[in-house]
Amino acid sequence: MADGAATRIRDPRYAPRRLEVERRGDGTIVLTNPTPFSRARWTTNASLDHWALAAPTRPWLAERSGEGWRSLGYAEAREQVARLAASLKGLGLGPGRPLLILARNGIDHALIAYAAMRIGAPIAPVSPQYGQPGADPARLAHAVELTGPAAVFVDDAAAFAQALAQPALAGLPVIAAAHARPGDHPMDALLDAPAQADVANPDDIAKLLLTSGSTGRPKAVICLQSNVAANGAQIEACYDDPEPPVVVNAAPWSHSLGGTAILHMVLHRGGTLYIDHGQPTPARFGETVRNLAEVATTYHNMVPAGWGLFAGELERDEALARTFFERVRVLQYGGAGLAQSVCDRIQAVALATVGEQISFATGYGSTETGPTACNVHWPNLKTGMCGLPVPGTSAKLAPEGEKYEIRVKGPQISPGYYNPAEGASDPFDSEGFYRLGDAARLLDADRPEAGLVFDGRLVENFKLASGVFVAAGTLRLSALSAVGGAMSDAVVCGEGREGVGLLLFPDVAQVERLGGPAAARAAVQAGLSRLNAAAMGGGGKVARALVLDHAPDPHSGEITDKGYINQALARSRRAAEVERLFAADPDPAVIVLDR
Repeated sequence: MADGAATRIRDPRYAPRRLEVERRGDGTIVLTNPTPFSRARWTTNASLDHWALAAPTRPWLAERSGEGWRSLGYAEAREQVARLAASLKGLGLGPGRPLLILARNGIDHALIAYAAMRIGAPIAPVSPQYGQPGADPARLAHAVELTGPAAVFVDDAAAFAQALAQPALAGLPVIAAAHARPGDHPMDALLDAPAQADVANPDDIAKLLLTSGSTGRPKAVICLQSNVAANGAQIEACYDDPEPPVVVNAAPWSHSLGGTAILHMVLHRGGTLYIDHGQPTPARFGETVRNLAEVATTYHNMVPAGWGLFAGELERDEALARTFFERVRVLQYGGAGLAQSVCDRIQAVALATVGEQISFATGYGSTETGPTACNVHWPNLKTGMCGLPVPGTSAKLAPEGEKYEIRVKGPQISPGYYNPAEGASDPFDSEGFYRLGDAARLLDADRPEAGLVFDGRLVENFKLASGVFVAAGTLRLSALSAVGGAMSDAVVCGEGREGVGLLLFPDVAQVERLGGPAAARAAVQAGLSRLNAAAMGGGGKVARALVLDHAPDPHSGEITDKGYINQALARSRRAAEVERLFAADPDPAVIVLDR
């Protein structure tokens, strides 16, 4: 169900939907959101300074401290950021002199990040995975080579001792929030400095964010102060809601989803962020559940892997469901597509608990687009959407074969890459629209205001030996929905083969509820058979499937710390399983389906 007409949906407090549509003779469609948004706070620290005066005691950040929470109000946060900024300036940081951040999400991480940005020094937050024991040192070395930091911050020098000993970081000043070593700069000592005013300019680089590397080696995306500030203002303008948001979130700040769409959005709107140290994996999700059982949020955003796990928790824990659905007005996913079956399970619990369904939104974009170029900003219960452009943004649908490539333009779009590789292609078209490499289509060709639907990632799609085109992203979501939650994710295979194959990762809790591996396998076979019967073409049918008995490997980059599967890398790393899948005489574990 795509809107609230036939069921009761809690008011998400969105502003009215506005859209201008241009249809060109070559088939191109340009959608523009003309909703005004504020440009009053055009640097990252402007919102911190604003709320330190407007709501000095309101908590900005909170994180676990024993059984309770350590919280930091806006005025206290601004004071600490201003003092840290002066000390960072004394260490030589500033425009063109970045701070590399190797740390988990945390209050100290946020303070040092905003302190650097206050003096115009870019921050380069990299995934904590880069510094963990056993991590490939080449990943960290590449990040350092790309960004050229003047100093490095770690939240725990002991935990990252192996990374700090790498040649790539030799000679760099080290700032440590905990367990500083001889010669390091303890973060507490940097607070002993006079307050520094915000001297950043809108055109200064605020962040250097590494791409996921799904299409090659990671690139460093330039995020200007104005890009980050604009996206916060654009998201705010999607709402008609003066109440500051209350958010529990674990998305890593080394990515734009966590660091901009969550952390800076909460700051821009004067809200409170409870920092969640859980992860969207069965082994680490318990911490997320613990936090959500204590804090009644008004907005909740998770990657699809997290929502899949949370659906099961809500179904079996009435107290958790009562707390979660008490105040929440918008549910949102990002980072990858969400199966409709997961959304439907969550809505069923919401109806049973509070008698209302909760609007399920998504944002669409990439690190280069702010990240939010489009989002769903109207009551919605349908997954697979891209939404519509956020205020001040245009989305172009350019004909590309049988599909439309989506391209975007707006004040949140990055100007490009830092230290780009020689000969790198220009990601912008002749009109200045950024090309994401994705396809999208109108949900209703006669009603563009109904929104855009994600139509696959053009660079992930492939052809079978017969020449039939396979939209890998679309098929992945359809398959996961068809098997009803028994599997947590899928890798779509089959380029140059006779048919499509799936490598499936089981949802352990769901497998147990179904009655074990044999029952889960039967559910997979039945669900994929139904999918094949309803499919309109060979590219939408599954020939074979293999349920794997081990989880994806985050250390290799196969699963990112945002919780989504890097399809191309997974196929490469699991070449043996792919060969099993397509063997002429498949072993008994391979599910062979009628097409």
